[in-house]
Amino acid sequence: MSLRPASYLRALAVAATAAFLFATLGCQELADPTAPMTTVFPSADLNEMIVRLYILIFWMAAAVFIGVEGILLYAIIRYRRRRENEVPSQVHGNTRLEIAWTLIPAVVLLIVAVPTISTIFASDAVPPTATQHIRVIGHQWWWEFRYPDLNIVTANEIHLPVGQTAVFDLETADVIHSFWIPKMGGKMDVMPARENRMWFTPKETGEFLGQCVEFCGFQHANMRIRLYVDSQDEFNRWSRQEAANATDPATTAARRGAQAFQNGPCVACHTVRGTNARGIIGPDLTHVGSRRTLASGVIDNTAENMAAWIKDTQAIKPGNKMVLAAPNDQDISDIVAYLQGLR
Repeated sequence: MSLRPASYLRALAVAATAAFLFATLGCQELADPTAPMTTVFPSADLNEMIVRLYILIFWMAAAVFIGVEGILLYAIIRYRRRRENEVPSQVHGNTRLEIAWTLIPAVVLLIVAVPTISTIFASDAVPPTATQHIRVIGHQWWWEFRYPDLNIVTANEIHLPVGQTAVFDLETADVIHSFWIPKMGGKMDVMPARENRMWFTPKETGEFLGQCVEFCGFQHANMRIRLYVDSQDEFNRWSRQEAANATDPATTAARRGAQAFQNGPCVACHTVRGTNARGIIGPDLTHVGSRRTLASGVIDNTAENMAAWIKDTQAIKPGNKMVLAAPNDQDISDIVAYLQGLR
């Protein structure tokens, strides 16, 4: 039995409605400019280039989809079987049609290829105006950030001044990672025995979330990044504070905590500049009290959370590399007082 054109149109309407609802629900967060991991509302020049390319490819793909599906629906309706036992006319070869469907895709690919290649070269070339240089080292499962020009070493949280181009030299201490701050630009792999490089210029102040996006082990999903784009004055204050050695303990509990920290196993893995703690396995803790998160963004940096982390790191982030016999409760309280005072 042949179907009427109205039946095809109703089926098409149902399919289009379902596709629209699916796309709307699936992309709700992506289309929200305040969503922390959206990629289509750029906050840096690198991502602006990527989004412009994405928009061009999207509309080219939409045009191809509409054209192909339109011709398909036309052929289904126009050349449908109208009577039982009817054999459609047999047509073989159409030179003009074959030339057209060869040339049109070639033109589409050319339109896409030229700006794609241009964007690849533009994103690879570091602007000569770059003013910030950051060495990024991926660890299982945290990020180390070194500012060689400013004598700063920190972990998991990056600070940049707004409107200034930053260059990132990416390397790893162990396995392959991938560095990504969605609103700033694309992903860049962090690979053993190879140094990759990326750059971007943040266009607005605020907090921007990032993530390791190459599976790197058990806690891959909890290897997070926080970028804080500051005004120039705020960045200057932060950089002066971070470049200084650790402050002396201000309270009796903090002084006890400093002794417990520096006489215990902590110094084997962590550095606190200005003290005998010079470990390089774990994050630099010189100014850990000023950071907003702990454990690579897993928990907020509060005294309660820090005490829980020291007491049982595996309960908070199973599989992490910080494995030690927990100090007694008094030592934990004193160490927390000491570390919270490192600002």
